[in-house]
Amino acid sequence: MARRLFAAAAFATIAAAAPAAAVDVVTTVKPVHSLVSQVMAGVGEPVLLMRGAASPHTWSLRPSDARRLEGADLVVWVGPALETPLAKPLAALARRSKVLTLTRADGVRALPAREGGPWGEDDHDHGHSHGGKAGEAELDGHIWLDPANARAVVGAVAERLAAIDAANAGRYRENARRAAADLEALDAELARRLEPVRGRPFLVFHDAYQYLEQRYGLNAVGAIAVSPERKPGARRLQALRKRIAQSGASCVFREPQFDAGLVATVTEGTPARPAMLDPLGAAIADGPALYATLMRDMAGALAGCLSAGN
Repeated sequence: MARRLFAAAAFATIAAAAPAAAVDVVTTVKPVHSLVSQVMAGVGEPVLLMRGAASPHTWSLRPSDARRLEGADLVVWVGPALETPLAKPLAALARRSKVLTLTRADGVRALPAREGGPWGEDDHDHGHSHGGKAGEAELDGHIWLDPANARAVVGAVAERLAAIDAANAGRYRENARRAAADLEALDAELARRLEPVRGRPFLVFHDAYQYLEQRYGLNAVGAIAVSPERKPGARRLQALRKRIAQSGASCVFREPQFDAGLVATVTEGTPARPAMLDPLGAAIADGPALYATLMRDMAGALAGCLSAGN
């Protein structure tokens, strides 16, 4: 009898000490996965749907992804302004999941997408739209490129996780507090790095950088592609070459997910230098450190190209 009581007590002690099962969190793009990973440190690891160089604009849902969404406790995505192919599947498959749409999260400043002129075709009636419901499609979904938004994201994620997994609420909130402090320091570091090139004109592959521009006083003067899904025609390429000449743009930035030949065509015969920006961190290892590495790499690419020859 005593032996059975001892065994029961020992089992109860082990059960009480065992950590609660990790909450099942699915994220979409690599920068969001990195921020969520910081909040979940010591508790669990979120799943990343869009791996490697996958573009959220053209990504396709696989059966295994559908199963992940069906079983998730929480799905964290930017919203239909960015992950357009996920909008309908998410509505259909994640009804039992709790979905956090970051463009609507408290503290996140979502900017309207730019239209017309150097950012689109003047007769393109919905500008740089990525699809989705009215009002949401007109947003610029690249919200993480402002570290102030990243701080809001970790706070929103922590609160949502605390509501789902109360046993670990304190850990989530403390992780978010530490992440926010790190992001504030990173913001100051990036501001110092980019200060010497404030206002210097450059072109980008597609209009993904206005959060970065507004945060640090950068001066993008146009985009090669109206949207990542549409290749520019000869008339637009000619207009961009004229734009380089008129603005004095010294750099044209490509992205690893898209055709590098377009940048070579635009810069040929002009003083502008080709360079690369990667807003998704395609070549960076997934995980908590990705976000800071991504932002530092982008600041280095901008500062390096825009300061060359000056």
